[in-house]
Amino acid sequence: MTILRAPHPQQAAALSDLCLRSKAVWGYDAAFLEACRPALTLTDEDWADSDLQIAVDGDRILGMAQVRTNERIAELDKLFIEPAARAGGLGRKLFGWCVQAARARGATVMTIDADPWAADFYRRMGAVDDGMIVSTVIPGRFLPRLKLELNGGSMANR
Repeated sequence: MTILRAPHPQQAAALSDLCLRSKAVWGYDAAFLEACRPALTLTDEDWADSDLQIAVDGDRILGMAQVRTNERIAELDKLFIEPAARAGGLGRKLFGWCVQAARARGATVMTIDADPWAADFYRRMGAVDDGMIVSTVIPGRFLPRLKLELNGGSMANR
């Protein structure tokens, strides 16, 4: 039975590894993944300045999500699923948690700087395209930016 709960800081290395494994499903090579490692590594600061949630089945971590909020704008910073657990509804469940966490902090909009391969998932959750942003990891790479208005309904709440 999968449940959502807050992670412990001692799980940072395991969560960082999960992020990299999940990112790898899109077929990125080792050099690309290594370049992404710092952005996908959780630190003590993540527990201090953001909301974190994990999906677990017993002791197995199956997914994780991270939301940062600055006044009325929330940012979905991370949402990663263990490759073997994909397509089982965990992404939708964690996305719903992200929406609730952002609303609880008073946010009215949530932005998502998405991996191009993951953008369709966020669109299915109700997010809409809001331009492109320059990658902070890979020079010359652009990422789709999506946004979700939090005062309306989204797929995550249905």
